[in-house]
Amino acid sequence: MEQQVLTNAQVVLADEMVTGTVVIGADGTIADITTGRSQAPGAIDCDGDYLVPGMVELHTDNLEKYFTPRPGVTWPARSAVTTHDAQIVAAGITTVFDALSLGDVMQNSRRLDNLQTMVSALHSAENDRIHRADHFLHLRCEVSYEGTLELFESLVDHPLVRLISIMDHSPGQRQFAKEEKYREYYQGKYGMTDAELEQFIVRQKAASAQFSDSYRSTIVAGCRQRRIPVASHDDATVDHVQESASYNMAVAEFPTTVEAARASHDRGLSVLMGAPNIVRGGSHSGNVAAADLAGAGVLDILSSDYYPASLLDAAFKLVELDNDYDMPKAMRTVSTTPARCVGLGDRGVIEQGKRADLIWVKRDTHPLIRQVWKQGQRVF
Repeated sequence: MEQQVLTNAQVVLADEMVTGTVVIGADGTIADITTGRSQAPGAIDCDGDYLVPGMVELHTDNLEKYFTPRPGVTWPARSAVTTHDAQIVAAGITTVFDALSLGDVMQNSRRLDNLQTMVSALHSAENDRIHRADHFLHLRCEVSYEGTLELFESLVDHPLVRLISIMDHSPGQRQFAKEEKYREYYQGKYGMTDAELEQFIVRQKAASAQFSDSYRSTIVAGCRQRRIPVASHDDATVDHVQESASYNMAVAEFPTTVEAARASHDRGLSVLMGAPNIVRGGSHSGNVAAADLAGAGVLDILSSDYYPASLLDAAFKLVELDNDYDMPKAMRTVSTTPARCVGLGDRGVIEQGKRADLIWVKRDTHPLIRQVWKQGQRVF
């Protein structure tokens, strides 16, 4: 690969923006950053648009929809992972943690049928170097599901596993502290009758009481032994946060209240919220709005969750809201901070010597991605 020069760009660095030039070295790292326009032959003129770091996505379940695009439909695995990868890169995400659920709230779930197939297909595509983004695995452990511990033990040593989260989606707590929201969500999703829903709620509460505490401590211990970062999920109270902090968790995913988010941030957990929450203006579960956490200064990471294109949109939108997020700070929520939390110190920032993972963004009614580079290679 030859040296490349990107010039006439608003370059978003870690703590400031400069109008200038970024030189990509032949080794795929950033060789130089200067102010002003380059006159080098072959320099790419970025038309005064933004040049921002390639984004690091810690939690997206986007892959699952490509394996089961409709109820009862299973898509060929290789096609599913490569189509997912294309959407990820087109969204400006150059490093993605594909979040796969270990356990589910429903018995005989298709997501469990597809689990090993998805893992194998991702691993094969990575080994064959056909992915354009870097893919890692984020295992989402549903600790209220009886078979979760067995699934965790079967996958935790997989070479792509770099993040574990602990979830409990039983009714009356965490994401579904408001039980009416639980009823609305699951009855609408699965078409249960009122009687079926009542039986379902009883089963879920009993499963949580039986398995959650012991599974949580066992899984965290296994991750600590392997030095795998762990994330909490849907902490709602200070007590939840104290438990997460006692386990030395690195990330607080989707805290449901301002109190839990502030307590997590104060205890050194990086608070992660959904980018769709920012774009849509609130939580679909009726919990705290991510914009409120930004206003309180305790929003550290954004995740696209179920909609990859929301990630860059939300970072740009953060700057427009009533808070202290300028462009560098907003971009850190989708690049530098998530990379740091999972130990990827070679990326997530435009800095000399770091990987040349870059996005050329034109500002219109929303940010438009013109080109994407990963390690200096154009991938979109």
